[in-house]
Amino acid sequence: MKLSRALFIVLLSIHSLANSQSYVYVTDTVDIPIRSENKIQSNPSNLLRMLPSGTKLQLLSTNSGWTQVKFEETTGWMISRYLTSIPTAKVQLGKLRQTYIANKLLITQQKELTNKLELEVKVLKENNAKLAIETSKSQSEKEYVEEIYKNARSLKDANQDLKAEVLQFKAEIQLLQNNITFDQDSSARNWFIVGALVLLFGFIMGFVFPKRSTQRRY
Repeated sequence: MKLSRALFIVLLSIHSLANSQSYVYVTDTVDIPIRSENKIQSNPSNLLRMLPSGTKLQLLSTNSGWTQVKFEETTGWMISRYLTSIPTAKVQLGKLRQTYIANKLLITQQKELTNKLELEVKVLKENNAKLAIETSKSQSEKEYVEEIYKNARSLKDANQDLKAEVLQFKAEIQLLQNNITFDQDSSARNWFIVGALVLLFGFIMGFVFPKRSTQRRY
């Protein structure tokens, strides 16, 4: 027991020399007094205050089983065997509780974020489905418009062919009309000539026959 205590004191001394801002903790058994000197006095008492277990203290120095520490604005001495260089179970439990609460809060926030992301993913899927439907409709409308345009081009080409045929028919009709007019003019001329010849023949006959009749009388 004495060897362990001496070893602890040596370790505290080495630790004190290596780092002026080292810390120790009050053990987790009972409240421990901090005194103004490295000895116990009762009359007059050198007791400065009582520190509960788990209290974190700044380590200043060690001397003959006593350790000089600082807590807040109080600097004093405490018996070394009531100090430990590692956090006590109470402190560790407090830290674990804080870690647990922080992790629990983090898990809750993560769940809320996950739910939010799942909702956003659901909305995105719905929007994607709507977009796919609209894209399909647009594709169908595009194909329909392309078909209409193709039919319109075909109709335009057919219309141009019909116009060409109409022009050809008009030309043929005009040619026929010209031929008919020419035929009608030729027929009229022919009848005029025939009529003239008939009249001439009649005139000749009218002139010749009366003379012959007169000669026969004589």
